Amino acid sequence: FHTLQSKKNKLTTMEKVCGGKREQAFPIAMDKPMVSIVIVTRNVEADLPACLQSIRLQSYQNLQIIIFDGDSTDGTIEIIRKNENIISYWQSEPDKGIYDAMNNAVKKAAGQWIYFLGADDVLLPGFSEMATRLVNPSAIYYGDCLTDTSLKLGGVFSAYRLTKMNVCHHAVLYPRAVFSKYHYPVQYPVYADHALNIQCWGDRSFSRSYIPIEIARFKTTGFSSTTKDELFKKEKGSWIKKYLGAFIYFRYRLKKWKESKKEGSRFY
Repeated sequence: FHTLQSKKNKLTTMEKVCGGKREQAFPIAMDKPMVSIVIVTRNVEADLPACLQSIRLQSYQNLQIIIFDGDSTDGTIEIIRKNENIISYWQSEPDKGIYDAMNNAVKKAAGQWIYFLGADDVLLPGFSEMATRLVNPSAIYYGDCLTDTSLKLGGVFSAYRLTKMNVCHHAVLYPRAVFSKYHYPVQYPVYADHALNIQCWGDRSFSRSYIPIEIARFKTTGFSSTTKDELFKKEKGSWIKKYLGAFIYFRYRLKKWKESKKEGSRFY
């Protein structure tokens, strides 16, 4: 009996739970572009309230909030349910990682632009200002981010600069057309967003528009700070060569060679 009950309980936790009530409370403003905000969660009861509150306080409200939860076992689902009036859709079920959940969440997105926010991060007032600047459906808009220690990250990214570092994930608003062509390569647990940006910066069908606005504040103690991604470090050069071209690849290889001569360099 105990074995059968254990199996029954396990099956119960594997079932997808879903909800969302935002459209019932806030009519969609057809005269403004909709931004779909995707949040991936798992056991984030300590951080999620502040994240959702930062969205609630935005002056720009033509938003679709989508939460994909990875079968949380703490109070995360309870927090989501309490905030259903601002959430368009949420679901909870086991997934294959953060980027797998993001790829699936995009399928629920109805916005002309898609934005990814960490559950332990918060939007700044500048997000609403950025949302009013979204006019070109073929443009990738990006701004600046602040860390939890108030360090500012951002600036204009060229294809070559992208070989040295990535655009802050929470500084980018992608037109939905990006995800008609690409998706996050889930073999990379940490740097799948870097791979996606390399593709986008090399794709001439998309322009890039940098606007010097602080969009979000993120924690430096999140998933990427504790997880390794040796596969991307090994294969990064092949992504650069394929999508950014031979000249950028040559500059990257030269930079990598110079860095290899420096003691303690972390360049890859």
